[in-house]
Amino acid sequence: MQATPIAALIYDFDLTLSPRYMQEYAYLPGIRMAPADFWGACRDFQLEHSVDGVLAYMYMVVEKAKGVMELTRGTFHQLGAQVEFFPGVEDWFERINAYGTSIGVEVEHYIISSGLKEIIEGSSIARAFSGIFAASFVYDANERPIWPATAVNYTAKTQYLFRINKGILDVTNDEDLNDYTPEEKRRIPFPNMIYIGDGLTDVPCMKMVRQKGGSSIALHSGKDTRLTDQMILVNRADYATLADYRPGSELDETVRMQLDFIRSAHNCRRRHTEQYDRARARSGWSPNEPLPQR
Repeated sequence: MQATPIAALIYDFDLTLSPRYMQEYAYLPGIRMAPADFWGACRDFQLEHSVDGVLAYMYMVVEKAKGVMELTRGTFHQLGAQVEFFPGVEDWFERINAYGTSIGVEVEHYIISSGLKEIIEGSSIARAFSGIFAASFVYDANERPIWPATAVNYTAKTQYLFRINKGILDVTNDEDLNDYTPEEKRRIPFPNMIYIGDGLTDVPCMKMVRQKGGSSIALHSGKDTRLTDQMILVNRADYATLADYRPGSELDETVRMQLDFIRSAHNCRRRHTEQYDRARARSGWSPNEPLPQR
């Protein structure tokens, strides 16, 4: 067993790290379209053509920009630079990493989002993440989006938990992902995962992480707590708190407590392993043999 446990903090993006949907900061003003009109058009397209919701909005992002905004990979990165965040987010990662180091836990951060990966990559916090799993495009020779490369809807999000669990972050590598891996050889055990999200689209990930021994945190903006209250009451989340990432906030204290718990649980497992190995060495017993008699 490794001496230093690795903890994974896994985030949704829109309404979890950022107070609004990422498209609403620069993309929609750039094409001169109101959020309600854009999301309404996405929904209409989805219903008319029986299209997955993520694929529908990706199509509309390209379609509505025609003749108004030239979209390239670089454009998306520029749009990402204008995304704003909840209080404390931009120095959160460095602070939590430092706390993890102080208690002997290596902290890694991941995004699993239905938003656009290219916009996230252009944001001010992109470098904090060990992996960003989100919707993305295929680009032509001129860096223009021509086809969806990945569409991450709320149920598809769960596969990325297993990628983090096994340390297989290359989304094209399905063979190793689906191959059997003993629990003790998985890079980040599920009990070392903390999933942070804001709504119903996060429920499959929250539920899976909790069922496998990890924890989940439901965030609200302070305006309406009914959904996050419900999520904790029906055991979809372990915690429900304000999306305030500043030092001393309830969220900050909650994550630190969970990291303490991960460290303590790791110590307990390690002590058990040491004592098991010691007892086995003294008795000369093999698991394939009957237990030694008193």
